[in-house]
Amino acid sequence: MRQDRGAWNPYLAGALSGVVGIFSVWVTGKFFGASTSFVRTAGMIEQLFGPERVAKMSYFVKTVPHIDWQWMFVAGIFLGSMIAALTSGSFKLQAVPDMWATRFGARSVSRRAVTAFFGGIVAMFGARLADG
Repeated sequence: MRQDRGAWNPYLAGALSGVVGIFSVWVTGKFFGASTSFVRTAGMIEQLFGPERVAKMSYFVKTVPHIDWQWMFVAGIFLGSMIAALTSGSFKLQAVPDMWATRFGARSVSRRAVTAFFGGIVAMFGARLADG
């Protein structure tokens, strides 16, 4: 496994993530989760175009889409990972990651996009199914 110069040790980063998770449950009594934030974001975007439709959806009847700690947590994941990538010098924009290019070829951008899209659907379905 190749590591970029200045990159965090993945074991240290994983351990620190675990400590943050434990600390979060200890302080707030709530577990981390991200899929709910994506659903709420979709609801907030939908409210811009058809608030009456969102108000009728059974999911949003019990919880109105809003920005809360969990939504801010997901925003923090994005910002934190961006800061970590920039400070480690490992940030680069790529349509096809190196590992994918090695296995399937560097010219398979559309194949990569379709695979990532459907993989995301499966992951979100599983997360929502597990109530996460």
